[in-house]
Formats: sequence, structure tokens, C-alpha cells
Amino acid sequence: MRLTKKPVLCNYYVTYRCNAKCSFCDIWEKPSPYITLEDVEQNLHDLKRLGVQVIDFTGGEPLLHRQIDKFLQLAHDMGFITTLTTNGMLYPKLAERLKGKIDMLHFSLDSASKEVHDAGRGVACYDFVMESIQVAKRLGERPDILFTVFKHNLQDLEQVYQEVVLPNELILIINPAFEYNAVEAGERLTEEELDYLTAFGKRRSVYLNEGFIQLRRDGGNHTAKPVCKAASTTLVISPENELVLPCYHLGEERFPINGNLYQLYTSKEVEAQKALEGKLPACEGCTINCYMQPSFAVEVNKYFWSALPSTMKYNIQKGTWKRLLPF
Repeated sequence: MRLTKKPVLCNYYVTYRCNAKCSFCDIWEKPSPYITLEDVEQNLHDLKRLGVQVIDFTGGEPLLHRQIDKFLQLAHDMGFITTLTTNGMLYPKLAERLKGKIDMLHFSLDSASKEVHDAGRGVACYDFVMESIQVAKRLGERPDILFTVFKHNLQDLEQVYQEVVLPNELILIINPAFEYNAVEAGERLTEEELDYLTAFGKRRSVYLNEGFIQLRRDGGNHTAKPVCKAASTTLVISPENELVLPCYHLGEERFPINGNLYQLYTSKEVEAQKALEGKLPACEGCTINCYMQPSFAVEVNKYFWSALPSTMKYNIQKGTWKRLLPF
């Protein structure tokens, strides 16, 4: 049963440029422009009309955009829940400008070891994450630690939790790595390792969408009966001001927005693309968290029930549910 036909999320790529070279991501290899304030303002109004509730300003490294604070302010003032993930390298410099504008601020950290984390990110950013935590806390912000889990760093989860998350009163978000295109996430986690993550996700100050784990146990999305609702739950806007369908990672079709996002998203051409969500050959076995999370939220099935407890736990802890109230 579908709970809503409206999209709930916009993944807004402010630029593909990045100051890191993560081994599990290829976005930093792409040339890219930067989005404009004029386009953002127009698109946000159309996103509001479409029913979108959450705007994720992403990249690349979103803090590379010099107007990122203005984008966040616009979205926040319009009542959207705002979210942003950063490697932390620019956050200490920009923190004052960003204060109070990000509902869900995530710092990426994949190990308690400086050497291991920096090696995976391809740049020395561990110290910036540690500094960013202290700067954010001093400003009254409530950042999260986003830990991308691979087989090779699974053993680091405990140390990050004990030495970084708990002492700083943060929330640990466990983000199971996923493969896409030619980017590999290494050897897949075993059933025993998935069991370990499930148990870890039940701890205090930890968020793990259990639907992600269930999907991996089931072998990912299946085109014969797709769980992925990427195109109908999530709008992806590129730095070129294009609507990308069915999702960023496949990018099968790109439609210039030209100031008419609402009309474009409800057009016959886009509706035809929505009908293919989760059914394309490349969708078989997909476990991309960015699109599964909203997919689990709009349709009542076993993934909905798997995801619900952790989602409620996180939103209660963060207080983001208050931003959805009509007053």
C-alpha cells in the first residue's frame, strides 16, 4: 500500500567538485559547474508545491560552494528539513555562517585511526573532523557522525562509538557501503556481519536503518518486484540545473529544468521515466541507501516496518519531526 504519491526528498547537487578523493566514490573525477542562487530559489518553490519535505544539499563537497549558507537559509525559511554531509575540511571556517540552518549535519568519519580514515578519503581530513565536532558543539549545533561501513573497517565501529560519539554526545549513523556503476564497495558483508550491525544499531545514540540490512539479506532490489521508488520519491537536481532520472547513480535521462521544475516533474516524459523505477537492468541487486530510505518510507511492506523503529528513534532524538508540523 502506497502512503503518498508525492516525492518526499530532493538530492540537490550543488557541485560535483570535491576536495577529497574517496576510494568508494567517483564523483570527484567529474568536471562540474556550481548551481546558482536564482535557480535554487525557483526550484525550492516548485519543490514545495510538489510536496517535498527534505532537501539534502550534496555534492561533491557541498561546502565548496560559496553560497551554500544562502541555499540552506532559503530552504530552512521555507520550512524544509535541511541536511548536509561534509568531510569537515571547510566546516570550521564556515561554521558561523551555517549555524542554525542545517537540521541534520553529518560529518563523515570511517575510522578512529587518523591514518586509516585519511587513506580511505584520499586526503588528510581526520583532524578537520575532530575540529569540526568541537566547533559545532561550541555553536550549539548537534552534528552526527556518518560511518560508511565496509568489511575492512567494521572492526573500527566500536572504537568510533566509544571514543568519538559517546564522549561528544553525538549520534552515530551507520551507512552500509554500496556498489554502483564501476565503483566497488569491496567484499560484501556476511550474514554474521549483518547480524553484528543489526545488534549495534540498537545501541543508545546509534541510527541504523534496519531496512538497509534486510535488503542486503534479500539480495538487493529485484526488477521483477522492485522495492526501489527512486524517481517517485526523490528528485535529483544536477549542478547543470537538470532533473536526473531515475536517480543520480544511473542518470539514464537528464531534463533541463529551465525554471519549470513543477511542470517538468509532472510531464508525460518524466512520468514515463518514473514508471521504470527499480525495473531497469542496472536496478537488479541495487542497495543504494540514498534512494532506498525514502522508498521504504512511502510504501507499507516489510522494509517499511523494518525501517520504522530506527527512523522514529532518530527523528525523536534530533527533534526534526517538529519541523514537519503545520504551525
